[in-house]
Amino acid sequence: MKVAIIGVTGMVGQVMLKVLSERKFPISELIPVASKRSVGKKIKYAGKHYEVIGIEDAVLAKPQIALFSAGGNTSLKWAPLFAEQGTTVIDNSSAWRMDVSKKLIVPEINASTLTSEDKIIANPNCSTIQMVLALAAIHKMYNIKRLVISTYQSITGTGVKAVKQLENELAGIKGEMAYPYPIHQNALPHCDDFQDNGYTKEEMKLVNETQKILGDEGIRITATAVRIPTAGGHSESINVEFKKDFDLSVVRKLLNNTDGVTLQDNPDVNMYPMPIFANGKDDVFVGRIRRDESQANSLNMWVVSDNLRKGAATNAVQIAEYLAKESLIY
Repeated sequence: MKVAIIGVTGMVGQVMLKVLSERKFPISELIPVASKRSVGKKIKYAGKHYEVIGIEDAVLAKPQIALFSAGGNTSLKWAPLFAEQGTTVIDNSSAWRMDVSKKLIVPEINASTLTSEDKIIANPNCSTIQMVLALAAIHKMYNIKRLVISTYQSITGTGVKAVKQLENELAGIKGEMAYPYPIHQNALPHCDDFQDNGYTKEEMKLVNETQKILGDEGIRITATAVRIPTAGGHSESINVEFKKDFDLSVVRKLLNNTDGVTLQDNPDVNMYPMPIFANGKDDVFVGRIRRDESQANSLNMWVVSDNLRKGAATNAVQIAEYLAKESLIY
């Protein structure tokens, strides 16, 4: 399998390399791709060194799979050019997620909808992936009516610049700012750009992508996304209102039986999900499951996952694995 990684020198690109290696994805030829300033640099994968090339040369190389993590504008321009060559693109940006002609995939939920005709496949937003994986089976059983979400998101979701900002602040160094305010000892209710409706893009991704993945535009969703100075993963407080009453023991059983979900829900021994435990792992961790005593047919849950792995790189690699397994790539 000839595989290109577009944006290989970025945070997600580096994790993609790691995940591909860990999961022993069958790569016959790796094509590392980055911006012009990185062309010629060497990267190491599976004990071998590879030279980073430009995206124009990568198109000509005709990889079977191209994993994109280089921003929306790059994806909009170059993904169709790869697709025209027969490459299957798995895109980690927001460029194609809400395109009605493109599928938005979390493999455990809807990989079975993929066909060999899907040449541009969208990887959902990191905060959406972990939430829908925790909710999909419960939604099938009880039908979600409304979601109220508050996220507490890692600086790694912003990228290298944000990590450097926090490092500088911890060291007392003035440097380039990824955020409009300090992030050390702070919480910013500001993830991505503000929209005309007062919500940020990140908050609206949780609304629109969730409805698309679960196949239910009737679910009412509202979200507040907050950036906090952690590096291990994203955390989410989720209030779920169902159309009918539910059994808490059934909810726990459904979660326990969901591939990719680990139940950590025993407050008697202080067992609950935290970024410090999710860091470097592929599962979505769910805990603090309890009835909302203020509202009928409602529960609260706490969901944590490593945003660079299941929230980005691992989900993309899992899509590639499914395509390979089902012989949907040529």
